[in-house]
Amino acid sequence: MRPLVLTVLLLAAIGLAVRSLPAGPGRPAQSGAQEQPEKERGLAIIVNRSNPVQDLSFTDLRKIFLGERGHWSNGRRITVVMLDSGRPERQVVIKNVYQMKERDFNRYFLQATIVGEVFSAPKTLATPTGARKFVFNLPGAIGYVPVDDVDDSVKVVRVDGRLPGDKGYQLNFETR
Repeated sequence: MRPLVLTVLLLAAIGLAVRSLPAGPGRPAQSGAQEQPEKERGLAIIVNRSNPVQDLSFTDLRKIFLGERGHWSNGRRITVVMLDSGRPERQVVIKNVYQMKERDFNRYFLQATIVGEVFSAPKTLATPTGARKFVFNLPGAIGYVPVDDVDDSVKVVRVDGRLPGDKGYQLNFETR
């Protein structure tokens, strides 16, 4: 089992490295890269396709991720899915949604869980594919993945009426 996990992680890392290479001889530009380069650099907020939510305010998204809101409008319990510490996607969410640093995030959930303010800390998964599959399989789940990891197994939620790539969308990677 362990060699299989290492192989999957290695293949995922190679895929990320190849995706990040600039276009050039022998490597064409990805379709759509010229029209909206920021779209590929954004995170999509995803939910299970059966979830009735279509749009969340940024304030509601933050309350959900902080564990201050525990149920969807249909009564299902909300389960937040995060990616592993150190991943750039997680850093975007920690900074923009939680408005914290990683150590403050960990302290917040430790304290909030102990005093009973939240039921549990977000679930943590290693890869965007894992997060997407988790959301697909759990009707109350919400998470995030890079836009290019979205498929039709999950639903992308608008945040303040915007989707990744839209002007003013708040969950884009910072350009360097």
